[in-house]
Amino acid sequence: MTLQQLKYVVALDSYRSFSVAAEHCLVSQPTLTMQLKKLENEMGFSIFNRKKSPLRPTQMGALIVEKARQVLREVEQMQALVRGEQESVEGEFRLGVIPTVAPYLLPLFVGDFIEHNPKTRLLVEEMKSSEIISKLRDGKIDVGLLVTPLDEADLREVPLYYEPFHLFVSPGHPLSLLDEVSPDDVEQADGLWVLNQGHCFRNQVLNICHRPSSANLGRLQYESGSIETLKRLIRTNFGYTLVPELSLDAELDNVRPFAEPQPVREVSLVVHNSFVKERLIEELRREILEAIPDKIRKNRRYIKVRWRS
Repeated sequence: MTLQQLKYVVALDSYRSFSVAAEHCLVSQPTLTMQLKKLENEMGFSIFNRKKSPLRPTQMGALIVEKARQVLREVEQMQALVRGEQESVEGEFRLGVIPTVAPYLLPLFVGDFIEHNPKTRLLVEEMKSSEIISKLRDGKIDVGLLVTPLDEADLREVPLYYEPFHLFVSPGHPLSLLDEVSPDDVEQADGLWVLNQGHCFRNQVLNICHRPSSANLGRLQYESGSIETLKRLIRTNFGYTLVPELSLDAELDNVRPFAEPQPVREVSLVVHNSFVKERLIEELRREILEAIPDKIRKNRRYIKVRWRS
């Protein structure tokens, strides 16, 4: 068994195609196929089911793929330590960001981060929390920017800030008559709209409002993948939702704050425990904290809302 063979296994799992995996590994397809066969012969079982389309690991193969990713990640981190890269912010890094943070936070800091770190190339992709957790473990991304706590033993969380929730309510809704609201107010009110399944923000909103699901107004039931879509729906129809503070624009007629202590979400940088580029984490954290409004950084009276049970 060699590290190169493990790299071929990981590439095949990532691309599910011999030709694409070989191209990614800069070898010919026959070379990759031969090395995989040698590894399978050594282990005594097939790692991939070639009869499936696209290619997929066998039951035992899936365990080998997981271990291969772990071994390669540890080797990469060891090499980084030897090269003294712990204090370096050079090279290409992959950042996964959840959709309810990305459109509001990224524009505030990514430009300055790239300008201040000219030898860094940052690849940013929006993805849901479950995908970020999975890709951090598989080594497919370096850093996650998402809502915590996650309570995962193999992941390290670096809290950044605590962002308040606000009520976003339609004109004429009974909640629009209040200057500020409480969880009891939103629990009893009709017309709650939420994001669709898979968004951690949805879980937090339902937890604050003590609701099992979204609104069902007559013949209309709607769950969106976008906070902005929900806001537009509410502006022109009946109902309400909760939104993060960074999503608020200049039009505040539809917005009501929560009374203190305000419900908030904890936004953090998350990396695998084996990640060693501490300087990258420090630089990202510094740029983000400098970019967010002072009132979020100085928020002291709050109730942290979890999204995982």
